[in-house]
Amino acid sequence: MNKNDDAFDVCIDDAFDFLSEEYVKLFEGSDATAFQHPLWLDSLYRKLAPAASAKPLVVAVRHRANRSLAAVLPMLRVRRGPMRTIEFADLRVSDYLSPVCSIATFTNLLQDQRACERLRQVLRPFDLLRIPKLLDARMPIENLLGAPHRSLMDTNAYATVLVAPFEQWQINAMGKSYQKELAKKWRQIHKKGTLTFSCCADSASVGEAMETMRKFRGPRFHEQGDGDLLQRPEYFDFYSSVALRGMGSFTRLYAMKMDGKVIAAALGLVHRDSLLVVMTAFDVEGYKSQSIGALTFESVAKDCIERGGRVLDFTIGDEPYKTYFGGQPTPMSAVTQAGSAAGSLALFALKQAPWIKQAAKRVTDFRPVRTSTGTR
Repeated sequence: MNKNDDAFDVCIDDAFDFLSEEYVKLFEGSDATAFQHPLWLDSLYRKLAPAASAKPLVVAVRHRANRSLAAVLPMLRVRRGPMRTIEFADLRVSDYLSPVCSIATFTNLLQDQRACERLRQVLRPFDLLRIPKLLDARMPIENLLGAPHRSLMDTNAYATVLVAPFEQWQINAMGKSYQKELAKKWRQIHKKGTLTFSCCADSASVGEAMETMRKFRGPRFHEQGDGDLLQRPEYFDFYSSVALRGMGSFTRLYAMKMDGKVIAAALGLVHRDSLLVVMTAFDVEGYKSQSIGALTFESVAKDCIERGGRVLDFTIGDEPYKTYFGGQPTPMSAVTQAGSAAGSLALFALKQAPWIKQAAKRVTDFRPVRTSTGTR
């Protein structure tokens, strides 16, 4: 018998409290991402899951010896057309998915054969199990689930390393020609009036920035897929709640104003020494020739550097602007497993000719990862 057999107990806890002291402690000591933060998941399960008719499927793993929380897999049961799918807690708002535990604990869990078998049992029945947006392979969840090897997604994540002082980062990340171009844009925009850039510090400024963000994003993303998520009441409520509840600690909502009026906004998540940009919006019609999006990102980078930040993470998506600021691509991968004949057929169809693939997507409701957050 392996020395780690019977080291862990696995159970489903669909009433799990993500704001509990034990989960906060687990998250802080874990190698999970900002998208598994207590506030993020609490808001997702409370606000988005009911609206999407998604049922909680929270797998809690505890140390058998003292019953302390060892790992959490925040998942959902979602009916997509005729398919019974199991997914990580995402619902199109989370850019990175990960088990919530340390790498060391995950390694030990993999060695507990009984716990792995129990985990695979409690997830059934399902037709499809889908876990996209995996940032790296340090915690091979496919081995834990007994799923096929992960596959590369057709998109990357991008992040730029920040260095102080700000001027040095500009040289390292952007190059002289782009610096000169943005310097010209700054001169142009300052001629239009009194320009300010700050982080929202109260509920009124958060509300103003979020409303403005919704206004700017609506027309811009109208023709992209099914439009902008922020136009849906439940998603607007979700992002607004996270921005307000995490203000000053977990979230930063930046606002650029011209003569006191918001003309650009950016919402980011603070995780250790990184800021992850999750949503932006700009008055493109009014300031298109001034490259207002680029000026906003440069301002965010400067603020992060002044706060001692070391990484500005543009998250998932291959928008070209990310490379202009020194963003380096990181491949994303996905784990998919069939749990029935219907699921196997759907997976097979997804790998076939384009017209078959599109038909399969309609059946399984495989929607785009997330409406673009950035500017082109």
